[in-house]
Amino acid sequence: MDYSILHAQVILDHLGFSPGILDGRPGQALTAALKGFQTARGMPVTGTLDPATLRALAPYASLRPVRRLTLDAGTLAGPYVNPIPKDPEKQARLASLAYTRPLEKLAEMFHTTPEVLVELNPGGGRIVPGAAFRFPNALPASRDYPADIKPEWRRTLNMLNVEAKVPEADHIVVDKREKVLKVYDGQGRLVAQFSATMGSAHDPLPIGTWKINGADTNPKFHYNPKLFWDAKKGSDPAMLPPGPNGPVGVVWLDLSKEHYGIHGTPEPQLIGRTESHGCIRLTNWDAARLALMVRPGIRAVFQE
Repeated sequence: MDYSILHAQVILDHLGFSPGILDGRPGQALTAALKGFQTARGMPVTGTLDPATLRALAPYASLRPVRRLTLDAGTLAGPYVNPIPKDPEKQARLASLAYTRPLEKLAEMFHTTPEVLVELNPGGGRIVPGAAFRFPNALPASRDYPADIKPEWRRTLNMLNVEAKVPEADHIVVDKREKVLKVYDGQGRLVAQFSATMGSAHDPLPIGTWKINGADTNPKFHYNPKLFWDAKKGSDPAMLPPGPNGPVGVVWLDLSKEHYGIHGTPEPQLIGRTESHGCIRLTNWDAARLALMVRPGIRAVFQE
């Protein structure tokens, strides 16, 4: 792990140019985040931590890359479900598709993976109230979420350390070539960007201009095997319970293109690296942040 890279990732994550998981390693998500940040600042777009970019990030250097925090009972509270069955019909019988263990929950809270948390805390220790561990600094500057949101969604935003002070989106652009979702304000300025998984050979990204109909937070998921080319033969439809490990994660942004949406994922480390069933998939924390930026009726442009 390179702490200088982790520091840059933490700053970009705070600014809304998501590098995906905070892991202190180079990769396509970090390159894309840097290109987005450089574009937004009117800088030469190199996708690297070049001297000009380091100077532009320097005013935010007080956001340290790692925080040592003491766990409490609320942070570690479940429910947990382990193992989660792979069969949708069996999943439908569960109360929730929750995290499998506290380590997985902590990783999502701090925008990383269990493996990175283990690396940051050599020698480990029991994950219990009162224990102190090192985490990537994903703590938001504000938790002043809109007053009218549902209490359950407020708890999810808090748990995922989602920044409350976000710009209002005028429209979004999903770019297939760059594997990113871009957020623009009313003046046409790029104000946020998220790495994304979009489409596949079986279910290609529906190129065109659509609209966001609305958001379903902590959603249930109607599994319809007719819509999944890789569904097990003879599978029956099922209503899957909500939870961060559900197929669409913690939020579903419904699109005017039938059966398509922008949503979270139970596997953040695979964003931009795998295919989807046509929808646009973000990490749970990025999907939640995007949900605070958009409103029903805004344009969603899907381009090659």
